[in-house]
Amino acid sequence: MSALDYIHNGKDKIGNTAQIGGIETSVLDNGLGRGSRIAWINTGTGLRYKLVLDRGMDIADAFYKEHSLAWLSHTGVVPPERFSDKGMGWIRNFGGGLLTTCGLSHVGGPEEDEYGARGLHGLISNTPAEIISIDQPDPAAGKMEMSITGIIRETQVFGPSLELKRTISGQLGEAKISIHDEVINRGNQKAPHMILYHVNFGWPLIDEGTDLLWKGDWHSPPPDAEGKMFKDGINFRKCPVPMEAHSGTGEDVAFIDVESDASGSANCGIYNKKLGLAVALRFPKEQLPWLINWQHWGKKEYVTALEPATNPPIGQKRAREENSLIFLSPNESRSYALELEVLAPEKIESFITSFL
Repeated sequence: MSALDYIHNGKDKIGNTAQIGGIETSVLDNGLGRGSRIAWINTGTGLRYKLVLDRGMDIADAFYKEHSLAWLSHTGVVPPERFSDKGMGWIRNFGGGLLTTCGLSHVGGPEEDEYGARGLHGLISNTPAEIISIDQPDPAAGKMEMSITGIIRETQVFGPSLELKRTISGQLGEAKISIHDEVINRGNQKAPHMILYHVNFGWPLIDEGTDLLWKGDWHSPPPDAEGKMFKDGINFRKCPVPMEAHSGTGEDVAFIDVESDASGSANCGIYNKKLGLAVALRFPKEQLPWLINWQHWGKKEYVTALEPATNPPIGQKRAREENSLIFLSPNESRSYALELEVLAPEKIESFITSFL
């Protein structure tokens, strides 16, 4: 029996939908994250995940049944630092999590030019959301959909003024997370725009032998250091054992011109054969033409990320020079859609073979 059938079978046997699933908001009261607003979303399928409302509505913990899907840094959930846009300050409160959003106007390392100074990966993940709606499911009425919507503002006097309207939604009985973002220029001048979705996977989904699934032409920036993964002779699509070369700042990254299917959807994912567990990530290639694969195989910091993006993380300065930087005119908007799905066993084989 599918999870959806199971829920339908029980809809006349419960009086409180929270017995099956739904959205629950609360505030953390201990540790580094004390005072942070969160929302737990339970799909009723074994997939449940935690939104950090004060961190751009990003996703921290995520579980499917007994297995964690996400990577959490030593930091974990911490309150936002509104002025983290200086140098490498962003990593001081980078909690990892299933999703960290980078942007809205800069993606990449610290830089400075005639247009200003920018810190690592921008401001949006360090900005609290204004929650404007929570829509709960009601299976007794045949309504399985649920969603939470918020507005996150990257703004200042004299501009720029960008607004992110984010809706995270799903259905009871489906092991899916749907993210719909609309970025709007609320200012009175054109504004640069970049966005990257840092989707971070960790143990036990990510383990020795786990497959990283993506297709497309790729390149990897230098240098060719000891911890270089993306080069001839290394199977960078299989997760290795923890590497001493990735202790500290050891890492590698590939910029992928990701392929799309006939419908224009770019597909990538993770498959752990030992667990029989696969996660698919889908997004429109037209909206997000790039996929970045970050690999950091350090002991106690064992993580890989699949990162759909408007640009590789090259920064606003270089994107200007390459004429690839997006500009939004006043009142102009751009929309982005991503879907993460924990695949049912009968879907796994066809998904894997699509990457062969």
